[in-house]
Amino acid sequence: MARIVHIIGAGLAGLASAVRLAARGVATVVHEATDQAGGRCRSYYDAATAMRIDNGTHILLSGNTAALGFLADIGASGLVTGAAAARYPFVDLATNERWTLDLGAGRFSPWMFDARRRAPGTRATDYLPLVRLLWPSPGKTLGEIMACSGGAYERVMQPFLLAALNIDPREGASALARAVVLETIAAGGHACRPYLAPQGLSVAFVEPALDFLRRHGGTVMFAHQLRRLVLSDGRVRGLDFGDSTTAIGADDAVVLAVPPYAAGAIVPGLRTPDEYRAIINAHFRLPPPAIAPMIGVLHGVAEWIFAFEDRISATISDAGRLLELPRDQVARMIWQDVQRVADISTALPPWQLVRERRATFAATPAQNAKRPGAVTAWRNLVLAGDWTATGLPATIEGAIRSGNRAADLVLQGQARP
Repeated sequence: MARIVHIIGAGLAGLASAVRLAARGVATVVHEATDQAGGRCRSYYDAATAMRIDNGTHILLSGNTAALGFLADIGASGLVTGAAAARYPFVDLATNERWTLDLGAGRFSPWMFDARRRAPGTRATDYLPLVRLLWPSPGKTLGEIMACSGGAYERVMQPFLLAALNIDPREGASALARAVVLETIAAGGHACRPYLAPQGLSVAFVEPALDFLRRHGGTVMFAHQLRRLVLSDGRVRGLDFGDSTTAIGADDAVVLAVPPYAAGAIVPGLRTPDEYRAIINAHFRLPPPAIAPMIGVLHGVAEWIFAFEDRISATISDAGRLLELPRDQVARMIWQDVQRVADISTALPPWQLVRERRATFAATPAQNAKRPGAVTAWRNLVLAGDWTATGLPATIEGAIRSGNRAADLVLQGQARP
C-alpha cells in the first residue's frame, strides 16, 4: 500500500479518491490550484444577488449508487432530499400543455402503458425505439441507431438525454446514451427518483468531504497548482509547484484529478477529449410560489427550472448558441420562461448568470473514444475525472466513480512498482 498519496485537484473526482483512501488509513494530500474545492460542483457567495448560489444546478438520481454512497461515507446523506417517486412535471411552452411523467417507484413500473403517466399525445408503441439501446453500438451516434423524432423522443428522451449528455442527443455517442438509459429508465422508477441539494452543492458534497479528510488526518492545500510532473524510470519522482517541488517516495502514488485540458498539458503523450460543450445556469433571487422543486420545460430557452427556498434557478445544456449574447438579454429570456412556467408576473429580480464554456467534454463518439483509462504509463500515476473512461457522460456519478476507481488501483498496488 502506498505510504502517501498525492491527489491533484479537489473537484468531486479528487475528493472521492481522497475520501476512499483516507477511510482505509492511507495518508492523503490534496493539492488544489484554486482557493476552493468542488470544481464545477460547488457553491459561492454572489454579491449581485446577495445569496449563496451553486455554480451549476446538479441533480442526482436514486440509481447513482456511487454518488449516494459517497454522501453516506462523508455523513452527508441527510443534506440531499430525494423524491418518493420518479415523477417529473413538464410544461410545453409551445402548446401550454402541462403534465407529469410518472415512472413510478418500483423496479418494474409499466408507465408507458398508462396514458395518465406517459407524455400526452404518445402511445406505448412510440417508446419501442428505446429497445435499440439495449444492444451496444460502439462508434455510432444516437441518431444513427434510432429515430430521434416523434412525441416520445421529443417529450421524454430528448430532455433527459440532453441534460445527461450535454449535447444534442442525435449527435451524442449512443454508447453513453445507452449507459444512461440502462442505469435509469430501464432499471425502473426506483432508479430514477431525483435528488437535490437544497442548501447548496458545497454544503452537501464539498464541506462534509473536507471535514472527513481532516478528521482522518488528510491535508488539503489550496492555491497549490501543479506545474509539472518530474518523471523518470517509468515513475513520478516529484511534483513541481513552481516555487517548490515535492518529492514522491518509492511507496508513494499520485492521483491526477484535473480537467482534461490540464491533464493533457501535464502528462506527456496523454490523449484526452479536446472538444467541449457549455452549460448556462441562471439564479433569480425570489422565493418561489408553490411549484414543484424541479420542472422540465419544452420549447423554451430554459430547459429545467428548480425551486429553492430563496431563489428560482434554471439550467440550459449545450448552451453554446447563447454564449455570445449579452448576459442581461439571456437572463431576461430565461426569466420570461420562468414567469410562464411558475405563473408569476414579478419583474426581473436580482439575478446571476453562470456560463461554463467548457462544462463537459463533447459527448460525441469521436470524443468518447479519446477518454483514457485510469492507468497510465507511469507506475505510480493514475487518472480520475468525469472525462476519463467511466462509461458514463460527464456527470457527478461519473466523477465519483472515477475517483473511487483511482483509489482502488492505489489500494490494490496497481499504481506502484
